[in-house]
Amino acid sequence: MAVRLPRPHRFDLCAALAGLLGGLLLWGVGLGTRAGDDPIVLFDGRWPILLPLAVTAGCEAMRRTLPRTALLVGWAALTVDTMTQGNLVTVVMFTDLVYAAVVYGPPATARRVPWITGLLTVAGTVVPVAVLQKPEALLIGVVIGLVALMPAATGWIVRNHRDAAEAARLRAEQTTLLAEMDRTQAVTTERARMARELHDMVANHLSAIAIHSTAALSLDDPETSREALAVIRENSVEGLAEMRRLIGILRDGDREPAATPTLEGLPALVDGARTNGLDVTLDADHGALPAPVELAAYRIVQESLTNALKHAGPGRVTVALAQRDGSLTVAVTSPYGDRDGPRAPGSGAGLVGMRERAALLGGGFEAGPEDSADGKIWAVRATLPVTDTTPGGPA
Repeated sequence: MAVRLPRPHRFDLCAALAGLLGGLLLWGVGLGTRAGDDPIVLFDGRWPILLPLAVTAGCEAMRRTLPRTALLVGWAALTVDTMTQGNLVTVVMFTDLVYAAVVYGPPATARRVPWITGLLTVAGTVVPVAVLQKPEALLIGVVIGLVALMPAATGWIVRNHRDAAEAARLRAEQTTLLAEMDRTQAVTTERARMARELHDMVANHLSAIAIHSTAALSLDDPETSREALAVIRENSVEGLAEMRRLIGILRDGDREPAATPTLEGLPALVDGARTNGLDVTLDADHGALPAPVELAAYRIVQESLTNALKHAGPGRVTVALAQRDGSLTVAVTSPYGDRDGPRAPGSGAGLVGMRERAALLGGGFEAGPEDSADGKIWAVRATLPVTDTTPGGPA
């Protein structure tokens, strides 16, 4: 399969054409860099000058796409040019090839060219002086330095600046990407927090409303209907108050509203569960706790009572909180099995939310059926560290 050469850059083509025309102009008027009787001139006459000029112009067109090849071929063309009467444009284009090899070439070429040209400059200075024993021989080293070392050094400086600018651009892009990832993560975390709050605050009241409204519709008893409507109204008012609190959180995310529930509100929470028809006992033994731990424990008890209201069989529901060994243990048990009467549907988000709350504080959580002396029960158990170095913040 044929190898397809890369297409030259438009600027390089223009530079090559300008160099070729400029060299032809100097050739046409008879301006050369050496006289015909110079001992170094091996190819006398004006026509040999055109060959290295044309080759160097062709290399100039490839200065960006094939910089290393262009430099090597240009070096050979310059060597031939030194054996003719010479053309100044050929030398100028060669200096540009040296510069381009350092700027656009591979990293290895960019490192080697300045060293090689530097050694050639030193050799071109020391050797002629040692051989010819004339001060004028220093000019040979000066010429080599101007033609080779100076373009290479300039290219090295430009490449370093270009690489530094590219590195700065990449760092800026990386910083922007990390900031966007942090922003997205913060938004996701806040959405999860709001979802937990919405579920925990409203699900209990809506579940009670759904169960009692179903009972009121299914039983043709005015007294039962009045009691169900009273419970429905109470849960509706409390649910509306909770929704207003959630709206306060959304409107002022930097400041938690003062109505954040604490464990002091557990008796009222249990009384509400009893009003909704659950037989609940509360046993709380704890001291002062950090606010995030109190909120997480309150929400876990609240969600457990909501699940008991929706799914538990007839029997007693127990709520126990105990603080020991630097952690708060929360345990809620309810009868496990089929229940009579209406049931509220569940989405499974409650267990996920309780597990997330415990994980945010570096604690543990488990829920599932267990065997007990009273038969099969559903147990929710959470362990929440109460130290001030918890890895999570308020849920």
